[in-house]
Amino acid sequence: MQVLPIYSGATTQQILSLGKLVVLTGPSGVGKGTLMQKLLERHPELYYSVSATTRSPRPGEINGQNYYFVDRSQFEKLVAQGEFLEWAEFANNYYGTPRAAVLEKIKSGKLVVLEIELEGARQIRRSYPNALSIFILPPTFLELENRIRGRGQDSEEAIARRLNRAQAEIQAAGEFDIQIVNDDFETALHQIEAILFA
Repeated sequence: MQVLPIYSGATTQQILSLGKLVVLTGPSGVGKGTLMQKLLERHPELYYSVSATTRSPRPGEINGQNYYFVDRSQFEKLVAQGEFLEWAEFANNYYGTPRAAVLEKIKSGKLVVLEIELEGARQIRRSYPNALSIFILPPTFLELENRIRGRGQDSEEAIARRLNRAQAEIQAAGEFDIQIVNDDFETALHQIEAILFA
């Protein structure tokens, strides 16, 4: 993983006033990744920040495109160096947003979108209150469970952990500027587009 040096000169708040930072979050399995993928296909002018993670790549995932895949000690070193805008541990793996690339894109006036977990989204909200935060909700908890099970990627123990965490995450939806229910995919996508490009 190549991490750019931390941007210096202007303060982070001054940089954020030049562009816009949008945070998209929600529980695992809610479809935020699929929504993000379609959003980027339809709006190539958006800048999607690729996160770093210590988890192993899933089939078809490409290093530097889906995630920067790094080992735990390397991730911890980057944390110590202040290289992340936010970072959190989820399902026994670290996830983080490289700081320099995001601030550089915002400084150039780009609309930057982060698709991150709840703890990271909370860090962004505390540090950058001007960021727009969107929480994606499932139509029902049963539907969320069906989606997680339908992936066929996790053990029963991992599914139980994800579902327990999802319950707590859904309760946090009210902390965010906007809540969108991903019941019908196209409707949810249009709602996000309306917010970003109003």
